[in-house]
Amino acid sequence: MTSLFDSYQLGNLTLPNRVVMAPMTRARAAADGVINESAGTYYAQRAGAGLIVSEGVQPSLTGQSNPNTPGLHTDEQVAAWQPVTAAVHTNGGRIFAQLMHGGRVGHPDVAGHHPVAPSAIALDSPLFTGPRGRRAAPVPRALTTAEVPGEVRAFADAARRAVDAGFDGVELHGANGYLIQQFLSSNTNRRTDAYGGSVTGRIRFAVEAAEAAADAIGADRVGLRLSPGGHVWDIAEDDVPQHYTALVEALAPLGLAYLHVLVTTEEDTLVALRKAWPGAFIINPGGQIGPQEGDRALGEHWLAQGADLISYGRAYLANPDLVERFRTGLPLHTSDPDTWYQGGLTGYTTHTSYQH
Repeated sequence: MTSLFDSYQLGNLTLPNRVVMAPMTRARAAADGVINESAGTYYAQRAGAGLIVSEGVQPSLTGQSNPNTPGLHTDEQVAAWQPVTAAVHTNGGRIFAQLMHGGRVGHPDVAGHHPVAPSAIALDSPLFTGPRGRRAAPVPRALTTAEVPGEVRAFADAARRAVDAGFDGVELHGANGYLIQQFLSSNTNRRTDAYGGSVTGRIRFAVEAAEAAADAIGADRVGLRLSPGGHVWDIAEDDVPQHYTALVEALAPLGLAYLHVLVTTEEDTLVALRKAWPGAFIINPGGQIGPQEGDRALGEHWLAQGADLISYGRAYLANPDLVERFRTGLPLHTSDPDTWYQGGLTGYTTHTSYQH
């Protein structure tokens, strides 16, 4: 039986175990998107993971969603990431950058640009904008058909910069209500051109973004995260099994490094997607943020259902040595939500390995 502690060959990377650190926003970058120096310590502390996926990184200024998140669209941002990735590698780890374009989940007070989206449909939730607090989400500007390829290129350009910054690869964020899922979703994509309407139209942006990133840095360095049927940021999706089966079938020929799927729909649908996908399949058993965190038992359950790798988010915040805690049955600490995004080192680099 497959174990969380078995090695796994992911493209050119040999992972020493099947535990993945999931991407988690920490909101500790400078206002210009330059990652902080302490990020090197934070990620290196967690280098025992088979693979680390970084916090969401905006591929362009227009794509920034939250305040104080890092970018990969300027030379200064690339230079700031280099010691971070080097620290992970020095500690024996592997790290992908998650490329996250917020789409309509953005505000001019954060990025200095009006957000763009598949359609001009506002988010019905307030957004945190920094010093000005929570403000109503603006109606995004709908991308013209001619503009969509530019947003596709943003993912490819950021993928190249990620490699320059020392990342082992990139993960495109196609989950949790951000731009790629906005194209996938039936309530945020009301387009009538080639990027909307039918299932084929709504999956087109995701496929083109993945293809562009793969062309830029090699398919074995590109993953895609999905949350089928998830409702974060007011997302609604019709006919999830048909929709995501079509997406998986369209992506399969690209030879991507992996699919990273959150448990946001029925188990039988996810198992069917696993069977339809020819490559590495990562499951995040915690799904959307809720009362239940992923644990070892859930990970082992999904390995038995055919997943290759299991990702953990919140469990990694307070347990940088999560793999060893799982392996030896040590208790897990619980993180303080007040420290997730507030800045500073508390709750960021202050958690340590288990002390006997």
